[in-house]
Amino acid sequence: MQEKLLDFIASKVEMTTNEIMLCKEYFEPVSYPKNVIIEEAGIPQYLYYIVSGYLRLFHYNESGEEVTTHINCPPGFFTSYACFNNRKKSDENVECVTACELLRITKENLDLFTAESSVMKDFSISVFQQSIEYNENRSKELATLTAGQRYKRLIEEHPDILQNVPIQYIASFLGMKPESLSRIRRKIIS
Repeated sequence: MQEKLLDFIASKVEMTTNEIMLCKEYFEPVSYPKNVIIEEAGIPQYLYYIVSGYLRLFHYNESGEEVTTHINCPPGFFTSYACFNNRKKSDENVECVTACELLRITKENLDLFTAESSVMKDFSISVFQQSIEYNENRSKELATLTAGQRYKRLIEEHPDILQNVPIQYIASFLGMKPESLSRIRRKIIS
């Protein structure tokens, strides 16, 4: 599993043999079946690298309904980033939507790793910057695009999600009810 992470990092930065060894030491491989919450609301314990499978972040609104705020698939990193980075309590849960193979690292080990490697420090900063950019774009899309436009964008950018993630999670992620998404899908098909 770790080779996939090393290949991903190597596509962005050049690592020394020592950095490769540290990466293998600090990132722990784990596997989970589908529909398992691997982190409940609270201070996020891990930053995950997705080798295979689909994860989602969700919280409960004031009515007790689940609200999916993020869906991710391989390759990529996943957690409640700001809370993980700042060691603050998050109201988000991390759930495996499908069976998942992951690599995980604690904040403490990430800090040790980035202290020992300026390359990994720069790479880590880049990952967090991408997360900020993604969240800003997502906020803008939710505020400016219609539900149909958001769905069409998801189809274009991440068609694989449609085959692997239940419709109720996709609808929630897109900011609508499943019934609304079903109407939009019917309209697009016809």
